[in-house]
Amino acid sequence: MARRSAVDEGPAALDEPWDEEPKARKKQWSGGGGRWWIWVGRALLWTFVLVVIVNGIRAPFERFTAETPSSITSADDGGPKFPQTQASAYALQFAQVYLNYDENSTGGRQEELARFLPEGADAQFGWNGLGQLSAQHIQVLSVDVKDVDDAIVNIAAKAGERWVTLAVPVYAKGGGFVISGEPALLEAPKKAQLPQESGVEHDEELEAQLKTQLVGFFQAYGNSDVVNLQRFTEGDGITGLGSAVNLLEIFEVSAPPGDSGERTVTATVRWKVPPTQPRGTEGQLTQTYELAVVKKDDQWSVRSIRGAVRAGS
Repeated sequence: MARRSAVDEGPAALDEPWDEEPKARKKQWSGGGGRWWIWVGRALLWTFVLVVIVNGIRAPFERFTAETPSSITSADDGGPKFPQTQASAYALQFAQVYLNYDENSTGGRQEELARFLPEGADAQFGWNGLGQLSAQHIQVLSVDVKDVDDAIVNIAAKAGERWVTLAVPVYAKGGGFVISGEPALLEAPKKAQLPQESGVEHDEELEAQLKTQLVGFFQAYGNSDVVNLQRFTEGDGITGLGSAVNLLEIFEVSAPPGDSGERTVTATVRWKVPPTQPRGTEGQLTQTYELAVVKKDDQWSVRSIRGAVRAGS
């Protein structure tokens, strides 16, 4: 076949192949480079997301594992605790046996003590078998917890003419109890000294008014007089003492100053106490109450009644 001369084709023959080739190369490069940068961006984005997630999980875990053992095993973690109520009842039963003995009947005490003592303990638990001891008014005073298994239950009792405290060591495990050692006699709780009362201001006008108006209330309260209680009280929550006492007099009323229609006052009354025996003598008791009173028109009604704390506190 004869070869055509490039000269014969003219300028178009020379321009056509050179014009098409650069256009194709430019288009191919543009598409391939754009996809590459998109994949790089996605990889960087996912890397950032994974770092955030990992740090979010790791941070609280590190804080938890960094806590001290004492904070993890604190008394508020819901773990085992010494059973104070049950141990108190157990120690109370023991004290009633331990604090009462008589040399004329040693066998009975020994048998009763066996229920509380560990294996191999002295059958009389320290008593030499001589003399007598009688204790009354035995009751739980406090519990000193040592750990989840051990505690000292302090028992108050009147032994002869003196009040004493009996410290009873109790061991608790698996729902069972045992006296884990010899008890110790300690002194009775000391009597506290009240601070001197500071000067207390009084609403003397209200005190005089209440001293008169509260007579009807306390009469109805002592006798559980439902009809009159409704007259002197607000609501129906106060039911009275069921004729256990009768009012003798209102000895004193103390009211703080103020101008509101609601006050908290104290009232000291003297009760007559009927005898419990057919030919017995009537007694008297002086007692102090705290009353919440509410004013309606010119009449004060009692909203609540309870025991009073010391004056000025």
